[in-house]
Amino acid sequence: MIQHSPNRHAVTFIFITVFLDMVGFGLIMPVLPRLIEDVSGAGLADASLLAGWLFFAYGGMQFLCGPLLGNLSDAYGRRPILLLSVFGLGVDYLLTAFAPNMLWLFVGRTLAGLCGASYTTANAYLADITKPEDRAKVFGYMGAAFGLGFIIGPAIGGILGEYGPRVPFFAAAGISILNFVYGYFVLPETLPRESSRPFEWARSNPVGVFKVFSTYKQALPLCIVMAMYFFATSVYPAIWAFWGIARFNWSESTIGLTLAIFGLITAVVQGGLTGPVVKWLGERNTAILALVTSVIAAAGYGLATGMSMILILFVIHAPEGFAQPALTALMSRDAPADAQGELQGGIASAQNLALLAGTVMFAQIFGYFLQENSPLQSPNVGYFISAALCTIALTIFVRLPSRTSA
Repeated sequence: MIQHSPNRHAVTFIFITVFLDMVGFGLIMPVLPRLIEDVSGAGLADASLLAGWLFFAYGGMQFLCGPLLGNLSDAYGRRPILLLSVFGLGVDYLLTAFAPNMLWLFVGRTLAGLCGASYTTANAYLADITKPEDRAKVFGYMGAAFGLGFIIGPAIGGILGEYGPRVPFFAAAGISILNFVYGYFVLPETLPRESSRPFEWARSNPVGVFKVFSTYKQALPLCIVMAMYFFATSVYPAIWAFWGIARFNWSESTIGLTLAIFGLITAVVQGGLTGPVVKWLGERNTAILALVTSVIAAAGYGLATGMSMILILFVIHAPEGFAQPALTALMSRDAPADAQGELQGGIASAQNLALLAGTVMFAQIFGYFLQENSPLQSPNVGYFISAALCTIALTIFVRLPSRTSA
């Protein structure tokens, strides 16, 4: 088992990298409706459909490149892959800031998906230096970094978006380049040469990577549950901003504020409570708690009548964030140290394929049920479908043999 102790700056860089991935993802959400309307001239319903395809470009590249980056990191080390990804994000933000049309927006989102797949390598980096019994807690810290990204990203997008939908991306580009410089000087390698393995294209293609689950069979049913969960909860990035405009006439700053508040709550809950909750309940029961919460939250947003109810739902919703670290920790137990990157790549591919399909589906659902000729004109339908799908994921998980998920 590889258990190095890199300096605190290196660990800080890992969390900053994951944080910036989420900043980039959250940054675009408050300004996306207006940016698409400005670039394409489409109305809100049609803009939501275009947004779905932008997420498709983003998620598609993550699906294609997650296993590739994971296997490259197993062969050549974690450091070069992480640094390359961080630099690429800075380039992506600049492309988006200067995009003159929808084509360039798609180019920017494609590059963001490629570089955003760096969390696969980040997970492998942390697995290198963490004992198996501590991984749920550490992956919970990763969730906290995601949550913090959802505080800063939407806040920047909402506030700076008031000056124009392109302005936030210039700020994000500068932050990414600074992080690249920081990482270049402080990030050590955690994978010794003797623990690396030769790179194989067959293990890195987005379909072949799923063969990892034939080797680590106990991870497969858990991966199915995680994929179903991410498919269902992709409703939030797909429609949240559009839903807020259609349902409550929110401005960019209000959209950013709601996302920032939820990010703050998520960061506190995941960063501070994942370890204690897993220790108290165990990984299996923690995952059950998270999945139950996902059902309640999705249905609740569909029934929400105002901001007060939404703020209450944010608190109820927060423990849903335990799902990913608990399920990831369960799956990581089944792989040796020199295959953590490969396993994380397989998990990332399943997760991103689910997000890819889910964001497109929920964007199409939202756009369809917002049109005047829809049999049921409502912006809430997607949330009820999400609740039903989360219920299915919960049912599958509960029915798994305890030896698989305990």
